[in-house]
Amino acid sequence: MNGETTQSALHAERLTRTLVTGASGFTGAWLISNLLASGHAVTETVAGQNATETPSRRRLDITSPEQCRRVIDEVRPDYIVHLAAISFVGHDDPLDFYRVNVLGTLNLLQACADVGHTPRKVLIASSANVYGNVTSDAIDESFPAAPVNHYAASKAAMESMVRTWFDRLPILIVRPFNYTGRGQTSSFLVPKIVDHFARRAPEISLGNIDVARDFSDVRYVVRAYEALLDSAAAGETVNVCTGQPYTLREILTMAGEITGHELAIRVNPAFVRQTDVKVLAGSPAKLQRMVPEVKAIGFRETLGWMLAA
Repeated sequence: MNGETTQSALHAERLTRTLVTGASGFTGAWLISNLLASGHAVTETVAGQNATETPSRRRLDITSPEQCRRVIDEVRPDYIVHLAAISFVGHDDPLDFYRVNVLGTLNLLQACADVGHTPRKVLIASSANVYGNVTSDAIDESFPAAPVNHYAASKAAMESMVRTWFDRLPILIVRPFNYTGRGQTSSFLVPKIVDHFARRAPEISLGNIDVARDFSDVRYVVRAYEALLDSAAAGETVNVCTGQPYTLREILTMAGEITGHELAIRVNPAFVRQTDVKVLAGSPAKLQRMVPEVKAIGFRETLGWMLAA
């Protein structure tokens, strides 16, 4: 048996029940596919009054403490992966960031306490945006939070609240840097660029193309999440990143090389945000120590994979 098969057999044997919030999102879909392949019995939660419930799917508005208690009590999961969040920085109601990202997370943790259930691990997705405008090409977990928008501020506030639970629940906070892949909506930059090259559009409108981001492949991110669930780590915060930043200008060049297509770049002032972080690149050193078996995927490979879809 290889390591993956052994892990899968173990999960199947002990019927590992894993609850994933935000299951219908981009990350959720990829993570659930991985977890099922590893033998987890996954319960997905989805928002929305009209969402259909099945034995493996529950309706959950995480801003409702009652609904959180009901789902935790019914499922009694071994693992919780909390992905549900408002994650689009340009979302139009600032208060939603705090209702969902801070209070929703609190409701989930409080529900565990209220129904007397302690999971083996709770993995909570924060964001590298909490670091703000840091002038460093290798931000590690010791850097202070300095958020510059409501999304980042809500995640920083959520982290502070979650740390007060470290002595009560085995929690791991992950701070993913930017990541992308097939299935991400074109409101995000890399899928927008991929879409323009794939349909051989004559031009593209973008904001500042010299901002640099540490872009990961979603397949690497969810492998890291799954490995962290199985690790001994708890009461910790860990970056999920590659350590290799790329500017949008470099990504445009790369996509042009892969497709043989050139497009004109129009800078639209409406897309240039004053609060844009100029360079955001993380240090993956702690992640590599925790789960050395998880290897990053080169960004050119990710771009080729997306363009081939």
